[in-house]
Amino acid sequence: MSKQIRITLPNGDVKEFTRGTTGADIAEAIGTGLARSAVACKIDGRLTDLSRPIEADAAVEIVAEGSAEGLQVYRHSTAHLMAQAIRRLYGETAVKLGVGPVIEDGFYYDIDVEKPLSESDLASIEREMEAAVAEDLRIVRREVGREEALRTFERLQDPLKLELIRGLPEDAVISLYEQGEFVDLCRGPHVPSTGRLRAFKLLSVAGAYWRGDASNKMLQRIYGTAFPKPSMLEEHLRLLEEARKRDHRKLGRELELFMFSEEAPGMPFYLPKGTVVRSELEQFSRGLQLLNGYEEVRTPLIMNQRLWEESGHWDHYSENMYFTEADNARHALKPMNCPGHMLIYRSRLRSYRELPLRIAEFGQVHRHEFSGALNGMMRVRTFCQDDAHLFVRPDQIEDEIGRVMELIDRIYGVFGFDYTVELSTRPADYMGELAVWEEAENALRRVLERSGTAYRLNEGDGAFYGPKIDYHIRDALKRSWQCATIQLDFQMPEKFGLSYIGEDNRKHRPVVIHRAVYGSIDRFVGILTEHYAGAFPLWLAPVQAKLLPVSQPQNEYAEDVERQLLQAGIRCEIDGSGEKLGYKIRQARLEKVPYMLILGENERSAGTVSVRGRGEGDIGAVKLHELIARLKGEMESRT
Repeated sequence: MSKQIRITLPNGDVKEFTRGTTGADIAEAIGTGLARSAVACKIDGRLTDLSRPIEADAAVEIVAEGSAEGLQVYRHSTAHLMAQAIRRLYGETAVKLGVGPVIEDGFYYDIDVEKPLSESDLASIEREMEAAVAEDLRIVRREVGREEALRTFERLQDPLKLELIRGLPEDAVISLYEQGEFVDLCRGPHVPSTGRLRAFKLLSVAGAYWRGDASNKMLQRIYGTAFPKPSMLEEHLRLLEEARKRDHRKLGRELELFMFSEEAPGMPFYLPKGTVVRSELEQFSRGLQLLNGYEEVRTPLIMNQRLWEESGHWDHYSENMYFTEADNARHALKPMNCPGHMLIYRSRLRSYRELPLRIAEFGQVHRHEFSGALNGMMRVRTFCQDDAHLFVRPDQIEDEIGRVMELIDRIYGVFGFDYTVELSTRPADYMGELAVWEEAENALRRVLERSGTAYRLNEGDGAFYGPKIDYHIRDALKRSWQCATIQLDFQMPEKFGLSYIGEDNRKHRPVVIHRAVYGSIDRFVGILTEHYAGAFPLWLAPVQAKLLPVSQPQNEYAEDVERQLLQAGIRCEIDGSGEKLGYKIRQARLEKVPYMLILGENERSAGTVSVRGRGEGDIGAVKLHELIARLKGEMESRT
């Protein structure tokens, strides 16, 4: 057997190495910079440790700490570092370890320890983690038999790990990772040593049921985050702090936008100011839809169970639906608007000349979510969808999807949102024929590629009735939110027996395009509240101008100014309190009002207003008609 093996690098270069060489050796041979940043490697596409010997020809890719996969390895190793520190602090056999996965922006570890941990304990755990980093302990993988694995965790008196081991398939490869005295059950891979873990922060402690089952014991879940560079960690912590300040639940209360009640869990109550924001969003979208040939409809909230059986929701979605009895029959609150729109289409004979038929609805839907999943406006049990269903001929599919993509781009551009796109394909519980699914997926691919839209493939995440294009917007804090969706559906027209009369005077089956731009308007309101930190642009602001009379004698003038502004369509309020002007200004700032109009005796005599703009400061005294023209121009341009 040859002592040499051939290693193919990602750029296509092929180099010879001694059999048994490791990813670390290959990284060092390529360059010291890569060796310093390497945390793992891929051997023939499989992610593994840098220390694993390579015994045959292979394609090898070095995974650097700054890459997406490298960051996951880095954070997973930090989770192990945290577990080691906890065991050192509270005793090797006193701490039972559950699971410690990587999550978006960080990691957590579920542990069972007698001492209830609080935020104040996290600093002590961090100091112990730093001590283990200073020791620069080698992280070593060992593959062991089932019996040795069981003996290891029996010695540690850890029933959680024993349960995991006993649940593994008989032919499973069982691997342990050791760093100093610490050992854990893990698939890996991990960084080469604890000294590589330079920047981390423990964030919070919460309760979590073992394996997510409410019938199991409640464990303590410690959340943390880690980055390869301290500067990256500092920036992330800054964004977290900014996110706390922008929390829509906090701002919703302070700005009197919306509220929640235990009498209706997960169901938002819109207060007058929040209703303004929601209504403006609807009107903006409604105006563009009318220009694009949409017709608006309304469908009932409650419909007979047989409709949901016909649509396929009964088989695929019933566990998320609410039901009620009426007239000796079972009915359901609609979780989606689609079936109602199918009935509207089916209500009379259709001609090919009517297509595409674009039906839109701002429809309230209800979906049962577990109470633990509810999260302010971001995850609710009832919400308004800006829904539309486009009934098209097969030859119109691609052009019509292109028009929807242009509409989405136009709307998101107004809010300054960048976005990414993904194509979600056939799920495991799909409905219909495989050939039809392939036709639908290929149509979406062609539209994306023809438009030059970069997209990521998200296999198996389509709706049960069709593949979809999903849009992920990025807000001011660089967080991603999935909002708009375009779904291509050959199934529902078949299920509802939809047809149109073609040029040949024969019946043909239309195709349905499901489309939403905001997705959930309620969630979009929450996203915008955090995106703008409550300081909505003028066209969306609940109160666009706050009138601040300097003293009581100017109240009558303030009322005259208010009347003219309201007649011009500008939302305004008078602060008629007896407080001093400085207090009124501070209050208006807290309310994040775009414009403050100060009305003193000089302004009353001259028929002017002194204007202060949010973020601009003192603009000066202007004639009221000039201010009205300025504000209306800003509102119409939606800048």
